[in-house]
Amino acid sequence: MLEKLFKLTEHGTNVRQEVVAGITTFLTMAYIIFVNPAMLADAGMDHGAVFVATCIAAAIGCFIMGFFANYPIALAPGMGLNAFFTYTVVLEMGYSWQVALGGVFISGIVFVILSIFKIREWIINSIPQSLRYGIAAGIGLFLAFIGLKSAGIIVDNPATLVNLGDITSLPALMAALGLFLIVAMASRGMNGAVMYSILIVTGLGILLGDVQFNGLVSMPPAIAPTFMQLDIMGALEVSMISVIFAFLFVDLFDTSGTLIAVAQKGNLLNKDGSLPRLDKALLADSSATIAGSMLGTSTTTSYVESASGVAAGGRTGLTAVIVGCLFLLALFFSPLAGMVPAYATAGPLFFVAVLMLSSLAHIEWDDLLEAVPAALICITMPLTFSIAHGIAFGFIGYAAVRIFAGKFNQLSASVLFIAALFVIKFIYFG
Repeated sequence: MLEKLFKLTEHGTNVRQEVVAGITTFLTMAYIIFVNPAMLADAGMDHGAVFVATCIAAAIGCFIMGFFANYPIALAPGMGLNAFFTYTVVLEMGYSWQVALGGVFISGIVFVILSIFKIREWIINSIPQSLRYGIAAGIGLFLAFIGLKSAGIIVDNPATLVNLGDITSLPALMAALGLFLIVAMASRGMNGAVMYSILIVTGLGILLGDVQFNGLVSMPPAIAPTFMQLDIMGALEVSMISVIFAFLFVDLFDTSGTLIAVAQKGNLLNKDGSLPRLDKALLADSSATIAGSMLGTSTTTSYVESASGVAAGGRTGLTAVIVGCLFLLALFFSPLAGMVPAYATAGPLFFVAVLMLSSLAHIEWDDLLEAVPAALICITMPLTFSIAHGIAFGFIGYAAVRIFAGKFNQLSASVLFIAALFVIKFIYFG
């Protein structure tokens, strides 16, 4: 049955190899079951319900990717997009988390339409590389800022906006320890370094009396507080267009980049460098986003950590299915997820930021017309505490510098259209 479903022999793999690859991938991305509930709880959502939604949404995404697209790529609620959901859409812009979930749902529907009608390729090919790299790096800086803030390393200051906090406090020291542990383990090639760091720091918090031990295993919490609570009509307001666009835009490029990178590592690309069954893989991603919004979590996307499973021998969708099964098993460890303090996730946030900042190396810094828009995104995204604003400044800047430099012919219709939309948004909706 497995041979028929996943064509194991054709891909040069076997069941044991796929199981090992699935476990490897899960260990490298399981940190999301601790980080995502903690982050969305800041938006006012029920921690236990989000934990369940995270696990189930990840499992659904993995199963669709495995059975439908037959790729060894795992999915879960995405880092960066969950921060945008909480700290920008809800806490800064003032929308309820129900409306934010509605925005995630609509972005998933649009993603499905773009995938079916092949519009995705036109959008991706027409968006400049420098803006893509700038967005990835900007989200990384945004996550780093959140991590430093949650650990009390950066605090507010009425005179300078931000200031150095008490770095001798327990949260600051534990956050630093968590980061150092991740780097030490990752540099030794240990799979699951991020998850192990969270568990170790949480364990130390329990030993020091800062965290109350509530057990390890129990039946999953109720999902009712977030299940089908999305407000789609509220998300159809004109002022939500930029939010939906940001959800869609980041997921679109994050997914495409991840699919190509992981497939390349596993030699799964066609001879011309294209990805076979790309439409099915994109439908798996967008369908998981729709399902996740109904369950009660932010955008679900493909994880680049899947490359670790491919490196361990994963070549088919069976790897993704194994990851999905492990996410379902994780449902019974909700007490552990509930004990994780904010400082235990601060180190992982900073580590993920470091990985995302690597995209800066691909920007053509000698070309000011490329460098300035990318820098605008990187700088404004964390300082405005908004992924959407960072993307807006990047597109407007990219169009403006070329217009003033007399390089109008270098601008594509899609870039001009998107930049114009953001200008209109700022003028009429702030």
